[in-house]
Amino acid sequence: MKRIIIIFLLTFNSLFAQVGGESIYNFLNLTGSARQTALGGKVLTLIDDVNQPNWNPATINKRLNNNLGVGYLNYLSDVNFLSAAYAVNLNDKIGTVHASINYLNYGKFIGANELGEETGSFGAYDASLAIAYSHRLFNSNVQVGGSLKFINSVIENYSSFGLALDFGIIYYNDSSPYIVTLVVRNMGSQISAYDEEKENFPTQVDFGVSYKLENVPLKWYCTIDNIQKWNISESNPSNDIVDIDGNKTKEEISFFDNALRHVSIGAELFSESVFNIQLGYNFRRSKEFKLIDKRTFSGFTAGFGIRMKKIRFNYAFSKYHPASNASTFSLLINLN
Repeated sequence: MKRIIIIFLLTFNSLFAQVGGESIYNFLNLTGSARQTALGGKVLTLIDDVNQPNWNPATINKRLNNNLGVGYLNYLSDVNFLSAAYAVNLNDKIGTVHASINYLNYGKFIGANELGEETGSFGAYDASLAIAYSHRLFNSNVQVGGSLKFINSVIENYSSFGLALDFGIIYYNDSSPYIVTLVVRNMGSQISAYDEEKENFPTQVDFGVSYKLENVPLKWYCTIDNIQKWNISESNPSNDIVDIDGNKTKEEISFFDNALRHVSIGAELFSESVFNIQLGYNFRRSKEFKLIDKRTFSGFTAGFGIRMKKIRFNYAFSKYHPASNASTFSLLINLN
C-alpha cells in the first residue's frame, strides 16, 4: 500500500496535462461498453459490467468473476475500435484480477513524398493492454483499485510505447441507493516517442455518482470530468461573429457554459429487467458540435440492453454531428 501511495505522489504533477487534442493516446478515452456509451460515455459506477474497470479499476468485485466482455465501436469515418475484458476471482484472500485489451484501427492511408508522388499505402493503429486489481478497505464499503496500462501506437514506420496508471476509490453498498467514486486516469509517460520529443498523456480526474430511485425502476448517473483543469472550453467556429468588414470575433465562453462542459448525465430505465433502456447527454460534445440555427442533437446518446441468463447484449447510438454518428455493440458473457 505504501508503494502505491508513493507512485501516486510522484505522478501527481502530471494531472495537469492538456485536454482535447493536445495530448497523445487519446484513444484511452474511448469505451467499448455500449451501456456506458448510451449513458453519456463517461459513467464510472457500473459495478456489474466487466468493461467498466477499464475506466475505473475500483469497480472490480467478486460478481465479475469469470465474466467476459467484448465490444465493437463503429467510430467516425469508418475508424474501428475493438475491446475485450475478463475478470477472475483468484481466491477469497487475494480477490479479483481484471485484464482488458483495446485496439483502435484507423484504416489505410495513401502515402506520398514531398513531390506529391504516391509511395503506396500504410496503416495506423493504437492498442493497449491493462492489468487491474482492487481491494476493499478494512471490510468497509470503500474500495480502492489500480491498473497498469501498456500502450503501443503505430503510424506507418513510426511507433511509440508508453505506460499509464489509473487509480480509483469507490463507495457502494448493496443496500444503499447511491454509489460515489473518484478516479484518476491515464497518468503516465512515453517509454519511446514517435520522434525525439515526448508528449503529454490525456490525464484526467473524474468524479462520478449514481442514484437508484426507490419506487421507480430508474437509475440516474452523473459524471464531472477533468476536475484537474477548469477551462476545457473551445470556441465553436460556427458561433463566430463576423462584422461588416469581415473581421471575426470568437465566441466567448461564459463561466456557467464552461462548468457545464465538465458534466455528462445518464438515466437507465428497468436496469434489473430483461429489457432496459439507457439515455445520456454529454454537454461538452453538444456545445462543441453545435451549429447555428440548426438542431443537430449532438451530445445525445441512447441505447438498450437485453439480459438473458448467461448473456447480456447492449447497443448504443451516439450523435456527434449531422454528418457523423457512431454505433457501439457489446456482449457480456457469464462463463460460470
